[in-house]
Amino acid sequence: MNIMNYKIKDDNVDFLFKAILALRNMDECYGFFEDLCTVPEIKSISQRLVVAKMLSEKRVYSEIVQKTGASTATISRVNRSLTYGCDGYQLVFDRIRAEEEREKVAESEENK
Repeated sequence: MNIMNYKIKDDNVDFLFKAILALRNMDECYGFFEDLCTVPEIKSISQRLVVAKMLSEKRVYSEIVQKTGASTATISRVNRSLTYGCDGYQLVFDRIRAEEEREKVAESEENK
């Protein structure tokens, strides 16, 4: 994975990422991002993430357009990032999947 994308690296971006990494739960994320971004910016970012997830699941453009409302241009840009990017999407998807599996196991253990 290429985690050093110097096209965006600078002190301001470092500070932003440190702030994000300081968040501890979903409520803190909601509060921080509502303060930081406009609602359309948050919706746009979350839409691209869902598009990336669907592309990684080999969903077709027409289904992605229907489910997310994303334009085909947005889907193409996200697909380019998945193909030629820094593997950031896949890293996040793998970690979310692993966390969901841990939660299922823990829930299963509690129900025994």
